[in-house]
Amino acid sequence: MISNADYDLLNSALLRCGSSWNAAQAHGLLCGQLAILGADAGHGWLTQVLQNTDADDVECQECASMLDQLFLATSRQLAERQSEFEPFLPDDRAPVVERTAAMAEWCEGFLNGLVSEAKAGQLRKRLAAEPLSDIIKDMLEITRAGVEEEADEEAEAADENALIELVEYLRVATQMAYEELAELRAPADPGAAGNADLLH
Repeated sequence: MISNADYDLLNSALLRCGSSWNAAQAHGLLCGQLAILGADAGHGWLTQVLQNTDADDVECQECASMLDQLFLATSRQLAERQSEFEPFLPDDRAPVVERTAAMAEWCEGFLNGLVSEAKAGQLRKRLAAEPLSDIIKDMLEITRAGVEEEADEEAEAADENALIELVEYLRVATQMAYEELAELRAPADPGAAGNADLLH
């Protein structure tokens, strides 16, 4: 199972194969699409993240395999309501500036993932009602989050605490959004779209 410790590996793989998405954005996108489509989101998500890359390139195939692992882990965590779900972000060893930027990009991806033309009518009504409307407003605010690179020790500690609280909020809000949008999803096995489906 891919974990946050693998963030840099996936980020580098996406960069090497020419994707316009980074790991945080891609995972946010996935979570938004899973909330609407469930396991059916897999193929479209992978296609979107790897758009304009060379599917025959070995590095791109390795990247697709990593993305597939991320998809399987995330879809199962959300579908099974596992408490260990968390946004895919740099681990705690990364500078707070980098982690804050990634968190903002994760929110951008999530909000992008909530856009679905296939179910636009139903979706619009659900997203305009609480608690989803509040979650969207909060995530829009988080997309503007940032910290000073030359902060003193006290300010850095405050930034660290604020980041921890926001990531926990995103963890809970994502699971809530998934539950709130359950009626839009067709029944599906969360593990149905594994390697064979996503990579072809």
